[in-house]
Amino acid sequence: MALRYKTRKRLALLILIVALPLYIVAAVSIVGLFERPPILVELLIYVGLGVIWAFPLKFVFKGIGQPDPDA
Repeated sequence: MALRYKTRKRLALLILIVALPLYIVAAVSIVGLFERPPILVELLIYVGLGVIWAFPLKFVFKGIGQPDPDA
C-alpha cells in the first residue's frame, strides 16, 4: 500500500523532528558506553550511523521535495 503524498510529508516531518534527535541521542549514548576509540574510528562509526538510519526510511522521503502529484 502506497502512502499518499500528504501522509508521507507529515511522516517525514515527524521523523526529522522527533525520531532523528532520539536516534542521535541513542547512538551517542551507546558509543559512549565503550572505551573511546581513536578519533578516525569514532568518526567512521558516527558517519556509518548517520547514513544507516536513512535506508529503511527511504520510501518516506522519496519525492517529498517535488510538487504534490495529487494536486
